[in-house]
Amino acid sequence: MDTAATFLLFLAFVIGIVLLVTILKTLYTVRTYSAGVVERFGKFHRITKPGLHLLIPYAERVFFVDLQVQQAQFSVETKTRDNVFVQIPVSVQYQVLEERIFDAFYKLSKPQKQIESFVFNSILGHVPKLTLDETFEQQSGISVAVKSELDSIMKEFGFNILTALVTDIVPDVKVKTAMNDINAAQRSQVAAQARGEAEKVLKVKQAEAEAQSKALQGQGIAAERQAIIDGLRSSIEHFREAVPGTTAEDVMALVLVTQYFDTLKDIGLRSGTNTLFLPNNPGAANDFLQQIVAGLRAGRTPDISGATNAAQPTK
Repeated sequence: MDTAATFLLFLAFVIGIVLLVTILKTLYTVRTYSAGVVERFGKFHRITKPGLHLLIPYAERVFFVDLQVQQAQFSVETKTRDNVFVQIPVSVQYQVLEERIFDAFYKLSKPQKQIESFVFNSILGHVPKLTLDETFEQQSGISVAVKSELDSIMKEFGFNILTALVTDIVPDVKVKTAMNDINAAQRSQVAAQARGEAEKVLKVKQAEAEAQSKALQGQGIAAERQAIIDGLRSSIEHFREAVPGTTAEDVMALVLVTQYFDTLKDIGLRSGTNTLFLPNNPGAANDFLQQIVAGLRAGRTPDISGATNAAQPTK
């Protein structure tokens, strides 16, 4: 192959590369939810929409702007009014306005850095005025304030702030532990008060039940005594009818002596009672009667020394 053929082959190769580069520089596509910023000799010329477009080779070049919603995460450290340092994570969602693509592309070189600065400024302007408890209570209010301030500023640069969420408030670990201890102590106090009230109600109910029981017991004793009196009255009347000439005092004395011996009989039947000592003289029954009647008339318990000594069990 001679020199002329080699030169022509090399020239064809160079022309082919130039044509390929020219085609690549001429045709370009813009994706959906994107826009193209076309510059001609370094000067803004036009904005292109999604689709296939042409450029003037070596005179124009294109830059792409994303119109999708983007998210930026920041963490702001600040101090509350009661001198507690907290970390406040903030999540900002923003989007380039289609009618302000020129401003968004040319006015800000690093949008996220600018947004971060404005977020810090807004947080530091609100949280130091609040206590720690108020910061937790007004978390949504802080989000609204940050979003409002950020949106009014960033619209001048072609950005729309969709949300600016304060996702959490993180105090120091020691502060968090102290807050948990305070909460636990308060809950323990409430639980103790509840237990005290329950015990109080229980004791009141027990006292009411005991009072009612005593009242019913008293009614029962009164009814029992009334029945005894009615029975004695009936017995006296029948005895006087059966034995003419007897008085009520004679009948009562007989009843008392009978009850006394019934009592001695019951004592003898109890377990653990082995021996009973009783007077054995013939006039013992009459002595018992006189002592019982004398005790009743004197309004005191009769002191039957012989009978009392006799009723003591010996083990």
